[in-house]
Amino acid sequence: MRHDGTPEPRDPHDDGRPRMRAVVGSTRVEEEIFGRAFDGRVVRRIWHFVAPYRRRVWLAIAAVLVFTLSQLTIPLLIRFAIDEGMAPGAAPGLLTGIVALFGLVIAVNYAASLAQERITGQVAEHVLFDIRRRMFGHLQRVSLSFMDKTEVGRLMSRLQGDVNSMQEFLETSVQSVGDIALLVGIVAVMLWLDWQLAGLVLLVLPVLLVVRVLWLARARAAFLAAHEANSVTNGALAEAIHGVRAVQAMGRNRLNAELYATLANRTYRAQLRASRLAQIMIPIVDSLTGIAMATVVVAGGLMVASGSLEVGVLVAFLFYIQRFFDPIRSLTMQYSVMQRAMASGHRLTEVLDVAVDVTDAPDAVPLGPEDDGSVEFRGVTFGYDPANPVLRDVSFKVTSGERVALVGPTGSGKSSSISLIHRFYDVQEGAVLVGGRDVREVTQDSLGRHIAMVLQEPYLFTGTVMENIRYATTGATDEDVIAAAQAVGAHDFITAMPEGYATMLEERGSNLSLGQRQLLSFSRALVVDAKILVLDEATANIDSYTELQIQRALERLLEGRTGLVIAHRLATIRNADRIVVLQQGRKIEEGDHDALMARGGLYAKLYDLNYASFDDIPDTLTDEATRTRS
Repeated sequence: MRHDGTPEPRDPHDDGRPRMRAVVGSTRVEEEIFGRAFDGRVVRRIWHFVAPYRRRVWLAIAAVLVFTLSQLTIPLLIRFAIDEGMAPGAAPGLLTGIVALFGLVIAVNYAASLAQERITGQVAEHVLFDIRRRMFGHLQRVSLSFMDKTEVGRLMSRLQGDVNSMQEFLETSVQSVGDIALLVGIVAVMLWLDWQLAGLVLLVLPVLLVVRVLWLARARAAFLAAHEANSVTNGALAEAIHGVRAVQAMGRNRLNAELYATLANRTYRAQLRASRLAQIMIPIVDSLTGIAMATVVVAGGLMVASGSLEVGVLVAFLFYIQRFFDPIRSLTMQYSVMQRAMASGHRLTEVLDVAVDVTDAPDAVPLGPEDDGSVEFRGVTFGYDPANPVLRDVSFKVTSGERVALVGPTGSGKSSSISLIHRFYDVQEGAVLVGGRDVREVTQDSLGRHIAMVLQEPYLFTGTVMENIRYATTGATDEDVIAAAQAVGAHDFITAMPEGYATMLEERGSNLSLGQRQLLSFSRALVVDAKILVLDEATANIDSYTELQIQRALERLLEGRTGLVIAHRLATIRNADRIVVLQQGRKIEEGDHDALMARGGLYAKLYDLNYASFDDIPDTLTDEATRTRS
């Protein structure tokens, strides 16, 4: 049942028969929202970011202590004004002096509060900026093996939600120091003024403690449930937005809307319960405040009537009671903030502590202009999970300036081979050499300059066409960019756009066709002028006319460069100098087109049967080739 009384949405296509449950978004929630109230390790790590601003932190603490002292002074001045300044026979000008001092204390109170708020806010923003910058820089360097198994949504949650939790914690931490100081100060002053009345006020503390213990357990569960429900709902929303084309193509619009409404309704109920529990402490504290004030008024009034207590002391007590429960209420709320902050801090430090598996060796040397464009695999065994290798004892060599095609069925290890050349991953056995050097012995930056890659799915960034082509080498001139675009046949459609090379691209280049996006990625790779050009199925999603344009451009541009081409289409690899055929992670054939045809192996059978793509290979044929080879 929804919160508005209407029933939960039902699949309109449900005919009552058992079927797989339709879902939208992921229901997997693993992350902890509440940690320990205080985690020394997390605090030490966060202090590392706070340390550069520690002088400002101490200034903020000093300001909040001055603010607290002024809060304690104001009731004492009122008490002194009533009992001394207004008493018969009081010294002339005493009351005027007290009023002037009262105004001074009010001014100090305002200045200290303003200073504390400003300094704390500035420090929190500086720290958050440093944390975000550190996390972004670290995530740019972490190994792809981490990215392969980590949901982007969870990383974004840590960069945004968890960092915001830390901001709330940093801004309330200094305030917590003031609340504790104010609470201790009020108790001390009340005991100094009259210990009997103070004892009556403190009798409500055990009641407040019991209520708080009972509240905390329920509130913790409610806050956790609300966070989980919100995470699931936001995940479903993000997934639906990213997959809107598939949703519309499969006619899931209405069903997804109904399923999302169910998730949103669950989130509403969870948030409503959490909100009610969060607010319930306020009327309880207010009620206890009223009880304490009534007790002091009755008991204090009797004591004033009997002459054992001055009126000014009773008035001061009433002011202190009003202030006594404010820090208790604030600290109760801040306890939950601190719990969330400890959990958020733990998740943030987890990201910052992710090991960078692929790093430069201490004695790594850069590849230079004198290093050629050769590539060699020597007995390479590699697996994303070492227990399940995707490449097994693969060896082949590509000489500088040679064009070699890697072919094979889906899952044979072609793209993994390319990833190893660029050292996105390290091999478990054997070695990969570029320019005659083991890629583990050269710097990654120089390796990136030595190799230009074009992937099957071109990724364009928000910015102009010129900025996207120049993305891999910011030092390229406009003339270099235009020359690269002309070489691959992209110049004509770019100049036909409203602002030419200054045209802004939408997210992922969605205002361009797939073929146009691929041509821009070709231009980006060519402007780098690398010695090795890698095409990872770069023509798979391009029409025949565009592919013909690219083939013509590559004939000229690959001259003097090493070319590694991965393609499913047999027509695009026939003219390669050599063809390496991979199957199930092993090299089964190697040679040029004529040699492979003469050998009569898998490649020849595919070609003779007129298969246009390795994706079309039936399992029976690949199994037969495997048996023939063995």
